[in-house]
Amino acid sequence: MKYNFIPITHRKPLRWPNGKRLAIILTTNLEYWDPVRDTAKPFYPGGPSIVGGDLPGNVYDNANYTWREYGQRVGVWRMFDVFDAEGVQTSCTMNAKMALERRPAVDAALERGWEIVAHNYVQSELLTDYMFDEAAEREIIRKTLDIYEEVCGRKAKGWLSSSLRSTLNTIDILAEEGLIFVTDLLNDDQPYLVETRSGRPMVSISYTSEVNDFSFLRQGLSAESGLQMFREQFDWLYAESATSGRFMNIGLHPHVIGQAYRIRALRDFIRYAKQFDDVWFATREEIAEWYLQNHSSHI
Repeated sequence: MKYNFIPITHRKPLRWPNGKRLAIILTTNLEYWDPVRDTAKPFYPGGPSIVGGDLPGNVYDNANYTWREYGQRVGVWRMFDVFDAEGVQTSCTMNAKMALERRPAVDAALERGWEIVAHNYVQSELLTDYMFDEAAEREIIRKTLDIYEEVCGRKAKGWLSSSLRSTLNTIDILAEEGLIFVTDLLNDDQPYLVETRSGRPMVSISYTSEVNDFSFLRQGLSAESGLQMFREQFDWLYAESATSGRFMNIGLHPHVIGQAYRIRALRDFIRYAKQFDDVWFATREEIAEWYLQNHSSHI
């Protein structure tokens, strides 16, 4: 995996299709955590906890497990109601075990024709556990992709690693498995090509840890201040996109933004962004396929 360092000021203008100037990706993370893991080491379930203190993996953490499960039982349905009411699509990332253990949410996304992005086997297992064992990492990726194909009825096109913890081999493996985009790299507001050892091109479409509902927890944001964060990001990127297109991703987790006292921030942001005719509510696959055909006019 290799990518060139080309600052945004050294690129040609990016022109999205159909005269659009800012692409918005609303990412809903469909994630599953095992209640326990066979280890005495602290259990890393992914993302901040609502009740602090690390327990060993083989000790059940009721408070944090059931808080996250709220997103699967209640929060995600509140989010889907908002997306339906506002007439916009969301790009769903999916752990393989989410499909195995919490199938209704996955089926609801598929019924709506929304994008599903492979998101590792289970949220509580990181690819960095296999930093020095490429064969084991490939096995996890293949197991994830097999379940994805079985559940979604098609092969996966893109990938997000659990907690963004990928290795130096991950993108090369993904390219060799036939994927065309990755969202692990947090370093841009535009797509770019990543070189791989197989020679198969991979499009980077950055996720974000900044414009993310975890900021509601880390920074103590309310619905109003969270909405302000979303709008600030949008307004600045929209202004910049007058000369060269940008994308804006929002990372969303049903157990966080799906809480009743936060959901208004998502709804009101969507209503705000919909006022702009040249905004594109895009999927990552749409962006990746377009960029594969048009990257030479950009970088």
